[in-house]
Amino acid sequence: MSVGVEVVDHVAVVELQAPPHNFFTASLVEAVADALHSFEDDHRVRAAVLCAQGRSFCAGANFTSDDGPVGDGSSDEPVGGPTTQRLYAAAARLCEVAIPFVAAVQGPAIGGGLGLAMTANLRVCSPEARFSANFAALGIHQGFGLSVLLPEQLGPSKAAEVLLTARRYTGEEAVALGLADRCVPADHLREAAMELAAQIAVNAPLAVRAINRTLRQGLADRVRAATEHEAALQRELSATADAAEGIRAVTERRPGNFTGT
Repeated sequence: MSVGVEVVDHVAVVELQAPPHNFFTASLVEAVADALHSFEDDHRVRAAVLCAQGRSFCAGANFTSDDGPVGDGSSDEPVGGPTTQRLYAAAARLCEVAIPFVAAVQGPAIGGGLGLAMTANLRVCSPEARFSANFAALGIHQGFGLSVLLPEQLGPSKAAEVLLTARRYTGEEAVALGLADRCVPADHLREAAMELAAQIAVNAPLAVRAINRTLRQGLADRVRAATEHEAALQRELSATADAAEGIRAVTERRPGNFTGT
């Protein structure tokens, strides 16, 4: 099982258990969504923490995943294909979870991994965290609903910076920009996320859920519409020479030599 679930007092802990990098697959993201939705009718659980084992929170897509090809230009299925659409359906479900949840980001949250973190209501990170929407460096369009989630959180100008530069932000930089809410030492991260969730969970559960629904009203529908658009552009761009070069460049840790083809 790649996702673990534990309930501590009134807080559920949902843990990604595919270390060291927790590369996402459709089944992994679906399992996270299923776990968080499982508390919909359980009012003993009033908040949740989404966390991860290993070095990375979620390093995004593993282009050689055994869980169906995500698409890298060399497989039969491009980025934006059926497997990607499964991922994005789960992303939308994460935006309509009944209980508020906090993401504890201890390391890289890259590409769709950043998208996973951004579906949380709040984010606590360590200085070692790295936040990046690296799609432009890969030569493809952003996905996982980041077309909605980033402007929602940051505003249009800062969202454009994150998406167009594809740069990596440290934990401290992420807080300054608005990608994360708190930055704490790595050895205190899980505890800090639990403390924040407990501050939510001490309140009246019906009121907390009602407030959460109001704050997120229409968000899942907007993410569904955005991911349909994102996937179409990802399918188109994944067939380009720049996308093939971008994946090689990121894998080889060098700047891409792009030609616009």
